Amino acid sequence: MDISLLRQIPLFEDLSDDELAHIAQLIHVKTYEKNKVILLEEDLGDTLFIISKGSVKISRINEDGKEVILSILSDGEFFGEMSILDGESRSANVVALEPSEVFMLKRSDFLDMLEKYPKISIHLLEELARRLRRSDQQIESLSLSDAEHRVANTLIRLAEDLGVHFKGSVTIEEIPLQQDIANMAGTSRETVSRMLKMLENKGLITRDGRKLIINNYLEFYRNFAT
Repeated sequence: MDISLLRQIPLFEDLSDDELAHIAQLIHVKTYEKNKVILLEEDLGDTLFIISKGSVKISRINEDGKEVILSILSDGEFFGEMSILDGESRSANVVALEPSEVFMLKRSDFLDMLEKYPKISIHLLEELARRLRRSDQQIESLSLSDAEHRVANTLIRLAEDLGVHFKGSVTIEEIPLQQDIANMAGTSRETVSRMLKMLENKGLITRDGRKLIINNYLEFYRNFAT
């Protein structure tokens, strides 16, 4: 494996070439087709997954049998870390949103790496703290009764995860399906469709097929971020 691929992953970006070469020997590569299940909630797990190419959705099923999307992860991000750290079963389902390639690390190898390379531990803690903050924001967003704010706040989360910033705007090249957005916002697909159209009519977003542009991201964030 080319170690330059590992250097693009935030967990490993501060390591030396020799350290990356050692890690490369421990990694197994696997590909998943679109809509392929990668992990199931409550399964036992001893593997950390790092996304090399593609994107996945992290979700759970609520008491009513409805899917709730917790997050969408893309290139360079990881999942499965909770089972690695506490040895418990998986806490959520993971499904490929598009053809995806992942790097896989066994639990014992990853725990050894955390002891040998403290910089990985620091990056891991930083990412876990970021996810905790996002979870708090998501809980606050779901408590809002205003559907416009809930959908707009979900667009902000998607912009942070998938968007490309350029001259004040943010472009999401392939926005998730409206049902997936609804599952993230805790509302219905019909509401999402109506709210997207309203935001578009206000000039706050522009849509072209699956591409969505937040025209003035700073203003949009100030108006809708919780």
